[in-house]
Amino acid sequence: MANQLLMPKATAVWLVDNTALSFDQIAQFCNLHPLEVRAIADGESAQGIKGLDPIMNGQLSRDEIAAAEADPDRRLKLLEPKVRVPESKRKGPRYTPLSKRQDRPNAILWLVRNHPELKDAQISRLVGTTKSTIEQIRERTHWNSANLQPLDPVTLGLCSQIDLDLEVQRASRGQPQPAPVGDTLLPASVTEKLPAADEKKEDEELDADAVFAKLSSLKRAPEEEEE
Repeated sequence: MANQLLMPKATAVWLVDNTALSFDQIAQFCNLHPLEVRAIADGESAQGIKGLDPIMNGQLSRDEIAAAEADPDRRLKLLEPKVRVPESKRKGPRYTPLSKRQDRPNAILWLVRNHPELKDAQISRLVGTTKSTIEQIRERTHWNSANLQPLDPVTLGLCSQIDLDLEVQRASRGQPQPAPVGDTLLPASVTEKLPAADEKKEDEELDADAVFAKLSSLKRAPEEEEE
């Protein structure tokens, strides 16, 4: 891990207030611009920031400050940290326990069949395998192809459902949507041309005189039959 100054601006505030170092020396040590250090000294910048003593946190010694005050051309040097924080390792392929490695070919076969949109790199991240193994299973040239059975990697514990859904979502971006199956809603361009429901009802309303005339004719028919 690279040795870096903690809270540069707060350290600059403390150095401006408690030392006779030049603006250039403080700016170089705190990785600031000399004009910004001058603004701190004039009270135009870093207002409300409490100074941080670099001597107390072990990043600078009193002897180093004194030597730099005596020599304006001297540059301040950070002290080596007493405790080294290990650097975080770069994230590599997913580790698969030995007890589950025999299930990886089955999981790869399941992913290849059920999610053909996934790239080899995505399958490799999900189950922790190599591209050559994925290619062999996809082309049925794997040494154990005859005995492989597609098994869900989530059920096998090789990856989580969230990781699988995320990779599938990434792979589906930019791809055309599948054609709808079965009855679907009509598009707006078609529905706009259809007659409104109110207009259809108005057309279907019957004339009152025609209705009464029909009823009168029906009533007279039985009377004539009785005569």
